[in-house]
Amino acid sequence: MLQPRQDTAMTGTATPDTATRLPPRPEVRATPIDTVAREGADRDRPATFLFLQGIASPFFSDLGRALRARGHNVRRINFCSGDWLFWGGESDHYRGPRTGWEAFLDAYVAEHGVTDIVLFGDCRPFHVVAREVATREGLRVHVFEEGYIRPNWITCELGGVNGFSSLPRTAEAVRALARRLPQPARALPSSGDMARRSFWDVSYNLANVLFPYLYPRFRSHRPTHIAMEYAGWIKKFARRGRTRREAAHCDEIYRAVGCDYFLLPLQLDSDYQIRVHSPFLGVEGFMDRVIKSFAETSKAPTRLLVKLHPLDSGLMNWRRFARASARRHGVSDRLDFIDGGDLPALIAGARGVVIVNSTVGMLSLEMGRPTHAVGTAIYNMAGLTHQGDLDSFWTDPTPPDMDLVADFRRVVLNRTQVNGGFFSQDAIARAVAGSVPRMESAMPDATLAAARATRERAEEDGRLAPVY
Repeated sequence: MLQPRQDTAMTGTATPDTATRLPPRPEVRATPIDTVAREGADRDRPATFLFLQGIASPFFSDLGRALRARGHNVRRINFCSGDWLFWGGESDHYRGPRTGWEAFLDAYVAEHGVTDIVLFGDCRPFHVVAREVATREGLRVHVFEEGYIRPNWITCELGGVNGFSSLPRTAEAVRALARRLPQPARALPSSGDMARRSFWDVSYNLANVLFPYLYPRFRSHRPTHIAMEYAGWIKKFARRGRTRREAAHCDEIYRAVGCDYFLLPLQLDSDYQIRVHSPFLGVEGFMDRVIKSFAETSKAPTRLLVKLHPLDSGLMNWRRFARASARRHGVSDRLDFIDGGDLPALIAGARGVVIVNSTVGMLSLEMGRPTHAVGTAIYNMAGLTHQGDLDSFWTDPTPPDMDLVADFRRVVLNRTQVNGGFFSQDAIARAVAGSVPRMESAMPDATLAAARATRERAEEDGRLAPVY
């Protein structure tokens, strides 16, 4: 499956699979950003989707085939061998430096009549430029990410995600919008495990390591070389049994004594949520700020439980940093650090949860726990999160308004979430089937009519099976 394919779908002769059999077009427009559609564009033509970098998964390749089967034009630009490997069909390539990317993209958009850009993560260097070009040229940008709500959901949002999201930012706006939206359907479970995700990630990066001469000027958006990351993972797996036992032992003690504690779940140090959408440069600064505030304001015997992110490679010894910070601020006897544990159970037992802007915040709010976000987050608003400063959170944490939580969840699901996943064929097929109508909902009716006419002509010519 990971072998590069000569994908006939990219030449207009493919037979669509079940992922192209789509539900009806949603009645509610995805976001107000569809008002920035290019002035003077030929709306009586099908859309032209340009795919940029995706996740290490066949998801983008399958989504591109589904869009072409709907009558749209699909193009792809690869930046590295891993991109080429997971696309598998006809594509173009950018082999220049980052400094030349904007001029290249400007010319490409004009030459090929691009109307829509599709990308995973809106803060990667190439994608930041792509969003700027799209804004200038009036193109629609469809941004994919891991789900705001997990598991079983992915994010598909028009314009931007996280700190760049167009979701409403006040309780009044959330409630007003929720009243106009239907109750979302229940999500079907999305399979996919860590082994498959790891295999695809290794395949993507191995292609880049083995064939660097194909894209000699490519530089990854990751801050650490992949060889160092994998070395950290090997070390982490070697001690996984011990860290799991330590987490289980800590949980047993907390339960046995009815411990009063706050939970501090860490994010990935490389996460753009921290690097772009928070006042911190990384995990160390955030963790030290929280521990310092906890030491100065909280009262014994309340404890602070720091939990490592499950996808942290182990390259940095965050346990050591946490303990050093606790010693420096005089709370060594009230801080615990675990790598593992049952996150929902830990949230349920906590007096409150402190985060930068992680999706853990959504889970914490849905469980009714007081939550304080120190970064820019879609849910950081009065009525949901604690709006006082961090120092006041330890003594008087504000619980969420559960009616507002329900309204916010409805808005997020209707506007940005698609049932499915990136790491199994069933989950990918479901994600594709839900993403296409959401992407089409941002288009003018004339564009959809043109795509439908193109598809019907292809069906009459026998080049496509009917799409129902």
